[in-house]
Amino acid sequence: MYTITHKEKKARVGIIKTKSGDIETPFFMPVATKGSVKYITPDDLKTMGNTAVISNAFVLYLRPGDKFFKKYGGIKKFMNYHGINATDSGGFQMYKDTFLIKTSKEGVLFRSPFDGTKHFITPERDMEIQMNINSDIAMCLDTMPLIEHSKTEIKNAVENTTLWAERCKKHHDSLNKKFPKNKKQILFGITQGGVHADLRKLSCESLKKIDFDGYSIGGLALGEAKEEQYKMVKLHKSIMPENKPCYLMGVGSPVELLENIEMGVDMFDSRFPTQNARRGTIFTSKGKLRIMRKEFESDKRPLDENCDCFVCKKYSRAYIRYQLGQQEGVGYRLATYHQLYYLTKLMEKAREAIKRKKFALFKKNIVKIYEKEEKRIKKVNGEK
Repeated sequence: MYTITHKEKKARVGIIKTKSGDIETPFFMPVATKGSVKYITPDDLKTMGNTAVISNAFVLYLRPGDKFFKKYGGIKKFMNYHGINATDSGGFQMYKDTFLIKTSKEGVLFRSPFDGTKHFITPERDMEIQMNINSDIAMCLDTMPLIEHSKTEIKNAVENTTLWAERCKKHHDSLNKKFPKNKKQILFGITQGGVHADLRKLSCESLKKIDFDGYSIGGLALGEAKEEQYKMVKLHKSIMPENKPCYLMGVGSPVELLENIEMGVDMFDSRFPTQNARRGTIFTSKGKLRIMRKEFESDKRPLDENCDCFVCKKYSRAYIRYQLGQQEGVGYRLATYHQLYYLTKLMEKAREAIKRKKFALFKKNIVKIYEKEEKRIKKVNGEK
């Protein structure tokens, strides 16, 4: 299912085989919560070279419903999408205070944000939902603790996550039996534990025994110090099998992506790059561009003079800044397209650098650029 083709120390390039085709790692998945990336069409994703997106099974179960997808032929057909579709179980959304009613060893009882109806989701039902949605890669139902939760609460989350992972795997295997080998849905387990090394180790060792197709790192990128995040990723990687893909959930900044690729992470997703683009923070070859600053009000230059996306070829900083300031859809679309194009090309360059044994130098140069720009902005703002 996963084959490593190139390595530079722990950084690696590999191929994940799915029922919709092969995909080369490492890669970044834009978040398509409701079956679409905000302000971006599937055709846009194709033109920028995107290869995978991740949608939210919880949201899609509520509307239009997993039975709808089963009848329609699956999310790929519904979206008319060219690449690989992944689905998250929706555990994070289920555990928001506004949604959650109660949780137990059996599952989660939550309230729909759309109409207030109550729904009880078990690990088995979650697997049925994702199978009906017909994604290429599915995630186990997990308990998602937040950074402010106590260690006792996080320990309970680890225990529930392991219990549910066992049930997810067993039921998923039974559902997958009816499909030929090349048409089976892939299932990832999700480790938890926050930034507590003992709990993270316990979660990793427990899920390793269940033998999933791949392993996701959950419960990070929630505001913890970067050093703590990296420590947990290294711990995860030291325990999990080398021949299984590693997916770090919720990470999407250029520096974090490259730091984690260097540690052997293969897959990423995050809503923050597109969200930040709509708010005016743009990734460029010169570092982060805060487009809403007054200095760019009449700037005729493109977002990134070294970028060849259609946005940078045709539109000025001044125009995009104005449209974002007016909260116009065209501004959101242009900023988002460039942001995802940048990340797509960053992943392509990272893969090529690993193949040429030049990744360490490539990462060093990108990190230096971003850190230099951050220092400049802080100096302008009078920050330490």
